[in-house]
Amino acid sequence: MAATTAPTTGAAAPPGSTGAGLTGLARRHPALTKLLALAVLAAVLVPLAHARWASGSWPEALTVDVSGPLGSASEWIIDNRDSHPLFLYFFGHVSNAVVLSVRAVYLVLLAGGWAGVTVAAGLIAWRVAGVKLAVGTAVAFLLCGVLGMWVPTMQTLALMIVAVLASVILGALLGLAAGLSDRVFRLLRPVLDTMQVLPAFAYLLPVVLVFGIGVPAAVLATVIYAAPPMARLTALGLRGADAGVMEAVTSLGTTARQRLFTARLPLARKELLLGVNQTIMLALSMAVIASVIGAGGLGDRVYQALASVDVGAALAAGIPIVLLAVVLDRTTAAAGRRIGAGEAASGPVSPAVGWAVAAVATLAVALGTRFASALEWPATWTYGIAEPVNRAVDWMTDHLYSGVPLIGGTADWAGHFTTWVLDPVRDGLQWLPWWGLLLIVAALAWLIGTWRTALTATLAMAAIGVLGVWNPSLDTLSQVLAAVAVTLVLGFATGIAAARSNRVEAALRPVLDVFQTMPQFVYLIPVVALFGVGRAPAVAAAVVYALPAVVRITTQGLRGVDAGALESARSLGATSGQQIRQVQLPLARSSLLLAVNQGVVLVLAVVIIGGLVGGGALGYDVVFGLAQGDLAVGLVAGAAIVCLGLMLDRVTQPTERRTTTKGA
Repeated sequence: MAATTAPTTGAAAPPGSTGAGLTGLARRHPALTKLLALAVLAAVLVPLAHARWASGSWPEALTVDVSGPLGSASEWIIDNRDSHPLFLYFFGHVSNAVVLSVRAVYLVLLAGGWAGVTVAAGLIAWRVAGVKLAVGTAVAFLLCGVLGMWVPTMQTLALMIVAVLASVILGALLGLAAGLSDRVFRLLRPVLDTMQVLPAFAYLLPVVLVFGIGVPAAVLATVIYAAPPMARLTALGLRGADAGVMEAVTSLGTTARQRLFTARLPLARKELLLGVNQTIMLALSMAVIASVIGAGGLGDRVYQALASVDVGAALAAGIPIVLLAVVLDRTTAAAGRRIGAGEAASGPVSPAVGWAVAAVATLAVALGTRFASALEWPATWTYGIAEPVNRAVDWMTDHLYSGVPLIGGTADWAGHFTTWVLDPVRDGLQWLPWWGLLLIVAALAWLIGTWRTALTATLAMAAIGVLGVWNPSLDTLSQVLAAVAVTLVLGFATGIAAARSNRVEAALRPVLDVFQTMPQFVYLIPVVALFGVGRAPAVAAAVVYALPAVVRITTQGLRGVDAGALESARSLGATSGQQIRQVQLPLARSSLLLAVNQGVVLVLAVVIIGGLVGGGALGYDVVFGLAQGDLAVGLVAGAAIVCLGLMLDRVTQPTERRTTTKGA
């Protein structure tokens, strides 16, 4: 008889099938598998933690007191600042060099007169960006004079020129080292991360301790804040040089130095110009913050207006900062595009002739104004906007603050938002046991990333407890979460509207430009006038600051969706709402996640500013540490904000996993 073989379908599973089943489950439901693994780990660790530290808040036994060492360091700096060789022969020379540089630039600007500086700025913009931006630049400088802010504008411009030059040189050198050495790149990366995330107020205090109140401290604080983008982009450009070009240059027998100057740097020029652009923008954003430690100029005018709650004066000083930022941003961006495309900046005019014409015209105008004794901006050409702006703010306060029929007033909104949103979120976070909050952070980070992501987020959150600022950090976290939620709701809605309509996008662009470049202190004043003092106005200021970036990224992501996919949806009869929900939003997922991440980062950046208007918690601690010269309080609170930022970054940004495909 012929033998027959029975089919194996439905037969008993061979040994080891349990492991195979678990593997299949893990592949089909990775999120469930991660949660089960975390639950098993929690079942072991939580009883042990509860038995040893039964308190719901962070245990006192797990905190480390750093106030003693930091206080000793502060006292040593104060005692030795006038006698130690480190201060006499290094920091002293740095301080003198900064003062002399800023003074020299300021005297040159004053010597050129208002007409000479305006013509010089316009001609430089013409040479590097074209006629259109040259006219815009000249108009922007003239508006600074019309607002009565010519001298403060020159003071800020002199400080920014020195700070930007120092930031570009320092950033380029660091980026050069990181771009040419993998070891330096790995060592430098966490340092740059910390420099960018650490609130500016937190490192103002160490700078002031070393250099004292004045221009040197302001310039060096600005350099610390503005140099990292230049370093990052320089390293990115050098490390991203085309491998084929570099191999061809190497085959010609060139030295490392020749390869750097003839190949790597020319190939990285777009990244270098972008680094300069970002450095300028960050330096200008520090203008007001640096005024706290004696920078002077426009920032000092804004800060004084904040102290006296004078919205009109703050706006009059804030507008020139916006104008400088917009002009410099547009000019450097246009120059980068032209250089990247290999175009000449002024068409048929040769570079040498163009620069010669610009120099002669500037010199002629400067000499003419000097001989005519017209160096200063004419007082009769100014227009004060402070009074009408203050009248408008007073009207808004009188008619919107309270007593509005049916809807109440802005004060009522602030009170309801605090009672119904901020208080429950803060109380809920502080009610959770410390180990429960760590488990939630670990679960969220692991669900969207890897175990390394979860470990980093958990350790960052635990570091806050170790520093002894657990409850203030949870208070700050509640404000950040509320501000991010409001920002995302408004930002996504506005971004969708702008992506669906060119007219809406065109109307929003100048508004977003102003909000992104206006110093936070300027719109902090009307926020306080409308909402009072407390945590609600701090959240409102954070929303105003973070909203433009979320709107821009959302709009760009939705507009970048494949046109073919949208056309297919329309041909199938999909409505506008269905196209948004089923096509645009899913395909723009990466951009939306980036918008969430940037919303978190920008909201955290205003935490310190919120501390000035009653936000309390970590923001108040940083400001208090600066005001009282308490290094421990300021730096610990700043470090806790960095840890919060790191944790929130990990739980809002999915981690790409490396996958390997094996050949058959």
